Order: sequence, then structure tokens, then C-alpha cells
Amino acid sequence: MRNILMTVMLLIVVVVIFTNVITNDTTGTKKMIEDKGTSINTEIKSLIHP
Repeated sequence: MRNILMTVMLLIVVVVIFTNVITNDTTGTKKMIEDKGTSINTEIKSLIHP
């Protein structure tokens, strides 16, 4: 029973960390990748169509 409880608690911690680090709307990794991708796409378009 104790092992199951520890596993569930650990999974909850992993979900909370994932939510805060990866999918945070303002400072998350996903947001940074999207912003950088948008700026790079704009730069590539300006090189192709000056």
C-alpha cells in the first residue's frame, strides 16, 4: 500500500512540474519555442521575399 501511495504522489509531482515548466503560458518552454519559431519564420520570409 505504501509503494502505491508513493508512486501516486510522485506522479502528481511530475505532472505539476511538467505543467509549470513546459506548458506555462507566459514563461514555459512551449511558449519560448513558439516565439522563437515565429521570429525565425519571419526572418526566413524576409530573406526569400526581400
